[in-house]
Amino acid sequence: MPTLIVIPARYASTRYPGKPLVELTGASGEAKSLIRRSWDAAMQVKGVDRVAVATDDDRIREAAEAFGAEVVMTSEACQNGTERCAEAFDTLGGGFDVVVNLQGDAPLTPPWFVEELIEGLKKSPVAEVATPVLKTEGEALNGFLDDRKAGRVGGTTAVFGIDNNALYFSKEVIPYTGKTYGDDDETPVFHHVGVYAYRPSALAAYSRWNAGPLEKLEGLEQLRFLERGVHVLCVEVEGRGRKFWELNNPEDVPRIEAMLKGMGVA
Repeated sequence: MPTLIVIPARYASTRYPGKPLVELTGASGEAKSLIRRSWDAAMQVKGVDRVAVATDDDRIREAAEAFGAEVVMTSEACQNGTERCAEAFDTLGGGFDVVVNLQGDAPLTPPWFVEELIEGLKKSPVAEVATPVLKTEGEALNGFLDDRKAGRVGGTTAVFGIDNNALYFSKEVIPYTGKTYGDDDETPVFHHVGVYAYRPSALAAYSRWNAGPLEKLEGLEQLRFLERGVHVLCVEVEGRGRKFWELNNPEDVPRIEAMLKGMGVA
């Protein structure tokens, strides 16, 4: 099944303008832009036929082309990464059975997260969309809670049924546990990893729908699928000792740089 990875990136982020061009220093001491590190993460994924950056900003286009990325220019009207992926897919002429949205703010995404995600969608008889979820340890969960207390938007959490179909995604920490966890404790909370795999029919439908009330309240694009009754498969992945965190706020930069250095990523 031909597979395309699209890395949507926009400059005019409400919470963090210019985020794709923020530089992150790794273990070698070399600073690389967020979009470059996201591209590097995408290029490590096996079984992918094409990778492209999708943006509406010439500054991002120039930066991406400078390190050799294929870039697709998309409309400023795209409300989120899913709409941008849909437009990029059409611009490239289709021809792919699976389209992966590897969001440009998750440079720590291990390749097996994406590989297992793609395999999960291919194997599912009903899922039209799939997304990875990672069971949190206390350290990550406490980080989520600290962000909430400080009024910052941190990681997204997911709850799903026994069939692994998503029930809900939230920027709040769900489910409520009422417990305190040590850094190494396993918790029942799942971190939603901001990657999606779509069947082309789901992408085409998404672009025709208006955002629903839950998507507007949470600011989470995947809720548009749930509000329309689309099956979103949650694929549980394992960190295998790797740390994972998205760049949502300026405060996340030193955290991610420390993780890059701890993993020996140049």
